[in-house]
Order: sequence, then C-alpha cells, then structure tokens
Amino acid sequence: MAFRSRPVALRNQARQLRKSMTPEEMKLWWLLRVLNKQGTHFRRQVPLDGYILDFAEYSHRLIIEVDGSQHGMPEQEKRDQKRDAHFTDAGFRVLRFWNTDINNELAGVVDKILDTLAHPPTGPAGRLPRKGGE
Repeated sequence: MAFRSRPVALRNQARQLRKSMTPEEMKLWWLLRVLNKQGTHFRRQVPLDGYILDFAEYSHRLIIEVDGSQHGMPEQEKRDQKRDAHFTDAGFRVLRFWNTDINNELAGVVDKILDTLAHPPTGPAGRLPRKGGE
C-alpha cells in the first residue's frame, strides 16, 4: 500500500495499519514471528521511502506484500510495478502473495519465503531507502 505524505504522517499511518491488519496479514505475521525466533528480523507495516510495506526484513533485503483483489486492477498493478522496481533498484527482493495463497496454500508461501531467505540477494546491494519516507 503506497502512501505519499510527510514522514510523521507516514509513521502514524503505518502504526494504524498495524492495528488493522487483514486476516491474511495476521496469519502470515504469526509465521514470520516464528522465523524471527530463528534469526530473522521481520517488521510489519514498515514506512520506507514514502511507502508502507506489509513486511520487511532488512538483513536479507526482502519485502513481502500480501495482495487482495484490488491489486489485480490495471491501475493498481502499474503502481505495484513502479513500487517494486523502486525497491528492486535499491537491492531488495519483493515477494507478493495473493490473499488466496495465504488462505489456501500457506505451506507453499512459507516454502517460498524460506527458499528466498536461504539464497542471498544477487547483484549490488544498492542504497538503503530512507526510513519513514524522509
């Protein structure tokens, strides 16, 4: 979900989104918390470079997005592509999962995340985006 606003407002929006996560985001968050106990450090609803990311793990340079049906609309797809390109250029890998993937194929989602974590990103690390859209 992209929000273009001042850094303080962006942080406040992220805080509010943490309180109102979708059921699919909550389900994935509980699994990511288990991974955090195994050495990763996933954050949820992260304000970064003018966007709010569903989940981010900085040391593995991984962003995970959970998409509902609105992300299948042409206008939203273009925004998602622009956003993904922005973070890919900064050295991040972006995984996107549909809500139906979380609800019906959770084991496959977890396998994809684990596989991505097991392989370090290739290419230049790029710069770290500015925190909070500053």
